[in-house]
Amino acid sequence: MAIDIEDLAKRRGFFWRSSELYGGISGFYDYAHLGFMVKKKWENQWRNFFIRLDENYYEIQPCQTMTEEVFQASGHLASFVDPIAKCKKCGFSERADHILEDRLHETFEGISSEDILKLIKKHNIRCSKCKGELSEVGELNLMFPVKVGTGKDARQCYLSPETAQGAYVNFLQEFHILRRKLPLGLAIIGKAFRNEISPRNALIRMREFTQAELQIFFDPDTINEHPKFDEIKNTKLRLFLVKNRGQNKIMEMPAIEVVEKIKIPKFYVYHLAKIQEFYTNIMEIPPEKFRFRELSEEERAFYNKYHFDIELDIPDIGFKEVAGLHYRTDHDLAGHEKISKQSQNINIEGKKFIPHVLEISMGVDRNVFAILSMFCDEEKTTVEINEQNDSDRIVLRFPRRISTFDSGIFPLLKKQGLDEKAKQVKNMLSDEGFSVFYDEAGSIGRRYRRIDEIGVPLGITIDHQTLEDSTVTIRDRDTMKQVRVEIKNLVSKLRNYFKGESL
Repeated sequence: MAIDIEDLAKRRGFFWRSSELYGGISGFYDYAHLGFMVKKKWENQWRNFFIRLDENYYEIQPCQTMTEEVFQASGHLASFVDPIAKCKKCGFSERADHILEDRLHETFEGISSEDILKLIKKHNIRCSKCKGELSEVGELNLMFPVKVGTGKDARQCYLSPETAQGAYVNFLQEFHILRRKLPLGLAIIGKAFRNEISPRNALIRMREFTQAELQIFFDPDTINEHPKFDEIKNTKLRLFLVKNRGQNKIMEMPAIEVVEKIKIPKFYVYHLAKIQEFYTNIMEIPPEKFRFRELSEEERAFYNKYHFDIELDIPDIGFKEVAGLHYRTDHDLAGHEKISKQSQNINIEGKKFIPHVLEISMGVDRNVFAILSMFCDEEKTTVEINEQNDSDRIVLRFPRRISTFDSGIFPLLKKQGLDEKAKQVKNMLSDEGFSVFYDEAGSIGRRYRRIDEIGVPLGITIDHQTLEDSTVTIRDRDTMKQVRVEIKNLVSKLRNYFKGESL
């Protein structure tokens, strides 16, 4: 039987519906203590990886409430809409393309409202609430409006539906401050707000969520080059191309062939390779669970010249978008130039132009949910741990980089000086920067099972032998193997372990 991730998340302290005391509200989730740990570690890995791709990439933190003119310039006021289908009988509204997805098991993003209604009628798709006729497909703007100020000074603003606009409106100032060099990357990890019609699948589709985005501003004349391309030219990229959808076929193609045969520029392909490296090497996602899904011209935004979604094969859901790489051309800066009446042209060695933008956009919450689901396992085993036979265990095999705690510290007994010694070990590891917690409740076997279920990779047990020879037992979450280590060597042992070495 499949593990209920939402139940596990609530029971162990990862996430649950917001305002649950009052019945909760759809599309909003609170992160509990363990979920917050995983989320922050994921964000830090993202920072360490993507912002280091170039010495001219920096993180900024713009406001989440922005003026109406920003979204007029970006096109959100006019076109940031989703199709909704309304029931003729009960009046219930649902997101129309998702209704088709659930029934026909295909993706329908980007098709017109008229075509959606035709498909609904063709397949006789009914209301999920009352089975009434779906007779109308309209559109709903997804932004949350906010009035700022009072009286005649009140100004129409919006909660930002994406973090990207913060980079665009700040580009010119950052460009001049940072010595007028391209490419310039502005990274943002922040909240976004979308009034989704039918939020679902927990953290997969929310109304308030976190994005990690890197907006890379560059000279469009350099798109066919990248100084580090040779480092990744032989990397085999897992591509799900439009032409291969009928066969449901994923191609593995070296980066250099993607450039030469598919005619995608080196600057874009380099970042495809680095994204794949992040997922398969840093996040340790099995390659067969990862793919780049090419969007057709009808599916992608009109300003995106190249667009691949990053999809992960999530248990009980299937391949689902968790990120995207978009070549947005000069659409954004040109739009802000038009509305603000302020030139977005820059001048580099006498050459005047509006920079183009390559966007790496990742949904943090979707990635956290995917990792919880993909690394969760239930084992049938009969392993004897201190005279206790445990036949079942749920284990979260988080990559070490994003585990909740680094280790749990356990005195075999909470007396005879074992508890005092265990607290000394805990304080020593905490002082060295490890995230550890202390647990003295229940049998040692049960304590091991508890840390397995929250993804802690190591259990450190202090027993009577510890008092004799200053050694402790370290138990590995994944293999359940145990080794004896001297306390004086414990810090170096753990540092090497978290660098990838085995115990």
